[in-house]
Amino acid sequence: MDVTTSLKSLLLVIQQYRDNRTAQNAAQLLKQVEEVSGLKCDQLLSSGQVLPSECVSGLVELAGNPNTSPTLTSSIISLLAQLAGDDHSREILHSSYNLTSTLAAVIHCHSATPGEALVLQCLQVLQKLTYNARIFQSTSYIPELVAFLMTNIQSHSDDIIMPCLGLMANLCRDNHSVQSHIKSLDNVKPFYRTLINFLAHNSLTVVVFTLSILASLTLNEKVGEKLFDAKNIHQTFQLVFNIVVNGDGTLTRKYSVDLLVDLLKNPKIADYLTRYQHFSACVAQVLGLLHSKDPDSAAKVLELLLAMCSVSGLRSLLCQVLFKPAGPKLRAAGRRQGAGVDGGRKAEDGLALVQWLSSPVEGAERCSLQALQLLNELLEEALTADNMPDCMLGFVEMLLPVLFELLKGLDPAQGDAHVRKHCHRITHVTSLLLILCTDDSTRSLVSRQVSAQLCLSRVEALLSCCHSNNPTTCLHPGSDNDLSHVCAEALLKTLELMSKLRQQVKDMETSFYRMLQDQRIVTPLSLALTSHHREHVQTGLSLLFEATPLPDFPSLVLGESMAANNAYRQREAELSVKRIAVQEVPPPRTNTSMLDSSSASSRSVHSLVEKIQTGLELQEQAKDSHVSEIIDVYEQKLSAFTSKESRLQDLLEAKALALSQADRLIAQYRVQRAQAEAEARKLASLLKDAERRREDLQAELSGQVLEVQRSKADMEELLQHNARLQRDSEDHQALKGAYNSLLNRFNETERLLKELQSAHISLTKQNEALRRNQEALQLQQDKMTSVLEERDEEIKSLQSDLQKKNSDIAGLRVELQAEEEKVKEKDQERRELEETVDVLRKELNKTEQARKDASIKASSLELQKSQLEAKLKQKEDELNKHSAMIAMIHSLSSGKMKNDVNLSL
Repeated sequence: MDVTTSLKSLLLVIQQYRDNRTAQNAAQLLKQVEEVSGLKCDQLLSSGQVLPSECVSGLVELAGNPNTSPTLTSSIISLLAQLAGDDHSREILHSSYNLTSTLAAVIHCHSATPGEALVLQCLQVLQKLTYNARIFQSTSYIPELVAFLMTNIQSHSDDIIMPCLGLMANLCRDNHSVQSHIKSLDNVKPFYRTLINFLAHNSLTVVVFTLSILASLTLNEKVGEKLFDAKNIHQTFQLVFNIVVNGDGTLTRKYSVDLLVDLLKNPKIADYLTRYQHFSACVAQVLGLLHSKDPDSAAKVLELLLAMCSVSGLRSLLCQVLFKPAGPKLRAAGRRQGAGVDGGRKAEDGLALVQWLSSPVEGAERCSLQALQLLNELLEEALTADNMPDCMLGFVEMLLPVLFELLKGLDPAQGDAHVRKHCHRITHVTSLLLILCTDDSTRSLVSRQVSAQLCLSRVEALLSCCHSNNPTTCLHPGSDNDLSHVCAEALLKTLELMSKLRQQVKDMETSFYRMLQDQRIVTPLSLALTSHHREHVQTGLSLLFEATPLPDFPSLVLGESMAANNAYRQREAELSVKRIAVQEVPPPRTNTSMLDSSSASSRSVHSLVEKIQTGLELQEQAKDSHVSEIIDVYEQKLSAFTSKESRLQDLLEAKALALSQADRLIAQYRVQRAQAEAEARKLASLLKDAERRREDLQAELSGQVLEVQRSKADMEELLQHNARLQRDSEDHQALKGAYNSLLNRFNETERLLKELQSAHISLTKQNEALRRNQEALQLQQDKMTSVLEERDEEIKSLQSDLQKKNSDIAGLRVELQAEEEKVKEKDQERRELEETVDVLRKELNKTEQARKDASIKASSLELQKSQLEAKLKQKEDELNKHSAMIAMIHSLSSGKMKNDVNLSL
């Protein structure tokens, strides 16, 4: 059974169970959920289809229902965990379906039995779901979940401590609301003591989770200053690096890298790391992890190295470790052009990094982009340093073939995902090549290995991707992740690289200016100039500065495209404002009893304050010795009341926010249809405007389309001709002799054509004489018609003369047939001459660049040929007329006019 049929069955069973919660329906739902779990549902949520969305919504609703059986809830959670196989799916489950709150509610319902299998399953799925996700403290059941985690972390159950620590580390990382909530709790100090005791645990995973929680909660407090001070920080560094290198698995390595990245965000700890004496050795061991074939481990290692590059003092140290002198392996890899990088533990670190640029391992695309970003940082640091490492040129020479190989392989037929991924790769590769072009020595290496044809083919492919979905080049400026923006960024980066290398690479300047004058460059250039990214605008302006002086640069079209982009952005802003206005809902509903209790407590506090103030005024003169004690007691009570009031207020705000979110979702679902209809009407009006404009521009567009088609045909012919020139360049010397013989033959043919021309002139004169004879015959026919009866007797006497003339006419016919055969032979010779001229033209075009003098002669010969063809065509027409006249004369010689024709002859 396929996935669609299974999902339809699952949705039907969910509806049946929701309407009638019987044991039979529950068993059927459990069976259907297990059946869907057995199918391959990778990236099912990323497809954006309605059927999976409805199924997941129903499953999340059933999982959060306390009346659902634990067995069915566990099966549903297992299926949802299977669907959360990638980062995008986890983000959808967290943000769109609110699965985090649902699992927290399940844990809250079963908090009395923390060792239950369902609770452990929920904790594991939550740890997977909340990794690198933003969780707000005001979200439903998050405060209860935090309290549950803190309680069970301080318990003595080893089975539940590790998942609780991992989930707590996720909740606390880069989350100020959860951190503030934990710090405001009464049992936070015992919680800190428990965490500090866990630092001596025999499990490295527990130690990493504990350090991550302590770093998030105490890094800027006194406890954190004691834990991560100058005395302990070196031991912490050694511990974390050991865990990264010798961790229990991918999970431990992932959290240890996150911990070190978080510590590097603190300037003091980053400064400590720059002075850590074993840093180079530790980084060398970390780089050794790149030799493995695990893309997840490699991705975390590259993430750690990128975080280190954000610290200026560590970048130079990383360059020293990475760009150490390369041995024979690096040189051999350079000769292999990056295709066979050794992945062993003894291989060079640079080779291991380059290996991930073009690794065939599944899921290594992220590692490839991270490796490109890391090389960007390190090569920029190395090239701007005062003393460039000695092995830098060798490393760059080995790296360049791999980079140029990454630029290939763009195939729009494989879908938008492939195009987006490849465009991101092209952007990073060209950025790295631009960095290499900042230094003269590395620029010379780049210019020796790059070709104008490579850059031109990449630009053509990117332009075809930009315009594949819309031939009228009306790509709208959407978000930064839109395919149009991704392709435009890669295209402009490639053009910027061509601009940098146009003086060093042959034909690069011609190709660069040719692409700047292409009409299709308008769309990506306008997107860059109207972008809100400063780097994109600067790139667009630099290319615009180069393109403005060119004669065929479409500046007017560029202005119209930029105006259209700005109008689109303004319209999107207006629509977003309207959507926000439509989504405004009434104030959220709150619990009246909680508000009443809160207001009552507030009034009681204020009355208590007034009583204290009046009591102090009465007792001020008496100066009782117990006043200070009473003040202390009341201050303590006031602080307790204030803290309780603040907690109640936080709860009220959380509930109000949850209710407002629910009401907002309800209002959003209600107004979706109205919004769709309004947008449809607006799109219809826009379509009418576009149709009117299309009608106005139809006449001009038709001519331009024809011109573009002719230009495309010429372009394809020139490209084919260029390919043939490259293939036949080796046969040039052999063709020189053939060319000379053909040139002699062409001269002979030209002499024959001149003779034919003179023959045609004589035939033209004869044709003119025949035409005059025809006119005279016509006059004689008119005269002879009147006297035809009188000449009947003369006809008998002239019969003998007529027979003689008929014999003469037969002779003339024979001569005419001979002339026609000669004309046919001339036509056959003319066609052979045309074929010969075509061959000469192709061969002359093939040798055009190598022999300019021959090209000039060939062009003159081609011009003479075209003139001869025109003259031959004219002579053919004249011969046809001549044949027609002879046929007419023959027809006149028969019948009643035989006697008159005989007299005229």
